[in-house]
Amino acid sequence: MNADPRLLRAAPATRVFIALSVALGTITALLLIAQAWLLADVVSGAFVGGEGIARLSGALTALLGVVLARAAVAWAAQLAASRSSTRAKSQLRAALLRRTAEIGLDGLTVGRTAELETLATRGIDALDGYFALYLPQLCLAVIVPAALLVVVAARDWVAGAIIAGTLPLIPLFMALVGAATRQRMDEQFRTLQRLSGHFLDVVTGLPTLKVFGRAKAQISAVGEITNRYRRTAMATLRISFLSSLILELVATISVALVAVAIGLQLMGGEVDLRTALFVLVLAPEAYLPLRQLGANYHASAEGMAAAQQVFALLDRPRRVPARRTAIPNPAASELVLEGVTVTRPGRARPVLEELWLTVEPGEIVAVTGPSGCGKSTLVGVLLGLISPSAGCVRVGDAPLAELDLAAWHRQLAWVPQRPHLFASTIADNVRVGRPRVSRAEIRNALAAAGLSDAVGRDPAGLDRVLGERGAGLSAGERQRVALARAFLRDAPLLLLDEPTANLDGATEALVLEAVRALLSGRTAVVVTHRPAVVALADRALSLGAAAVAA
Repeated sequence: MNADPRLLRAAPATRVFIALSVALGTITALLLIAQAWLLADVVSGAFVGGEGIARLSGALTALLGVVLARAAVAWAAQLAASRSSTRAKSQLRAALLRRTAEIGLDGLTVGRTAELETLATRGIDALDGYFALYLPQLCLAVIVPAALLVVVAARDWVAGAIIAGTLPLIPLFMALVGAATRQRMDEQFRTLQRLSGHFLDVVTGLPTLKVFGRAKAQISAVGEITNRYRRTAMATLRISFLSSLILELVATISVALVAVAIGLQLMGGEVDLRTALFVLVLAPEAYLPLRQLGANYHASAEGMAAAQQVFALLDRPRRVPARRTAIPNPAASELVLEGVTVTRPGRARPVLEELWLTVEPGEIVAVTGPSGCGKSTLVGVLLGLISPSAGCVRVGDAPLAELDLAAWHRQLAWVPQRPHLFASTIADNVRVGRPRVSRAEIRNALAAAGLSDAVGRDPAGLDRVLGERGAGLSAGERQRVALARAFLRDAPLLLLDEPTANLDGATEALVLEAVRALLSGRTAVVVTHRPAVVALADRALSLGAAAVAA
């Protein structure tokens, strides 16, 4: 069976859905028994008793009512599955995002950003098959065969014995086929994640690849991964079709055995026609839920393969909550890195090695160095999102590892190299760090960042809706929106990661003016490779040239 109890913990909506599925499964079993009995009664009454329509009208009306009731129960089950699936997927995504935020950048085991995105979108979306098809059928496969077996055995013990002996064959073959299917689905989902990651890398680096004439060389790499995904998907489909054939064959032979046994008893006068029809109608229904369960297993396999990765992330140890919420003021405290070393799996050398750095209150330090030397990793360490493998970070006399991370983040403003803008208004994008601010404060922050022209004089300019990732603004305007966020936070400590990267000369000059105004009177660590930004700093630290600065 493919019901993971961890799903109940991560998505509480699943518990209500399972309880409802059990109730609907019980009603379905009772309706099946009633339908079989009424049908047998009508047929035997007409052919053996010679009863007419008038005498059988009551039974026919009841039979019609049972059929309509079964249709209503099936509709209710589909409706419950659809709504429960939506709620459970939302809860599972929320749990995944919360744990990702709790673990931090150094605790992720999923891999690259594209793989995590595939897991949170396509992977969890694949659970629709689990909720809509597999889980309701699992409840029916437990309740319906057991109830029908008891009823059939009570009417004819021979047929009951045959059903009891052949029913376990279907779960046995399901387990054998399911083991192969799970392995195939795990491989298929991992291939899809690699394909997503490779596509993201190619699209992100497409301008660079075109400049160096290497864009077409990626066609073969993408084609090879795509073909691997196609082969894996087709292999999974072959197993699915073969398993359906096996389950149908086993169920058909089992029903045939019941039909032969009940036919011989009917000819020998051991059972009457009503009982024989009753057993023959119920026998296929006893195998049907298990056959459909095997078929629906494949619909749930991809979603459960993704869920296993989600559970692996959710089951990682939680960060021990820091008890120290009294944060030293960065405007009056030194920010000290003492022999900080950061290592990463798969890298022969540390990303940062024995880094010593002291940032005095009100001092601006520019961090330079070639790509890959650990500049952005240093920002992650100062944010508290990356834990050093050795050494420590202190704010005044307080180790950063002992501080409450949320309280520490309230003391700083961070402008990343590629700030993310949401598909919302300009005002909403600026007040991400301080949701409850007035429109006048937002406008002042935009003016300080040099974005008055982008908003315009019309007050409704703040309500201008941007596309995803800030579509509708230029690269420089997106960077200045991020600077406006920092102006609005008015934090004593600034962390800037390449604030003028990927900008032309004219746009860089505009952003540089905003950066100069933002740095005034604040403690700042600025990661950059632009000489104009380095000139704004009190001193520079080159990670490629020195590991010690005081």
